[in-house]
Amino acid sequence: MALFRRSAQSVAAGAARRTAKDLRVGETGTICCLEDPEMALKLLEMGCVPGVKVRLSGRAPLGDPLMLVLGDEEYTLSVRASEAATILLKE
Repeated sequence: MALFRRSAQSVAAGAARRTAKDLRVGETGTICCLEDPEMALKLLEMGCVPGVKVRLSGRAPLGDPLMLVLGDEEYTLSVRASEAATILLKE
């Protein structure tokens, strides 16, 4: 029984993890934290600070890069899909 609970919890934890890459065009989210320590400094300098709202405004035809709008000032940022996957969003 304990093994079943652990596996169910790990599936639920994986499903709850949502990134900026998972957003649909026009959908918004709030940045929770940044996953990759090496990429975090670069993203922080570009305005991806925890607590900031982010909206996906577009994708390139092949899906990479993504165009994100940060905050209320309509700051537009273009990031690779791999970089967007490190931006974790709140539920």
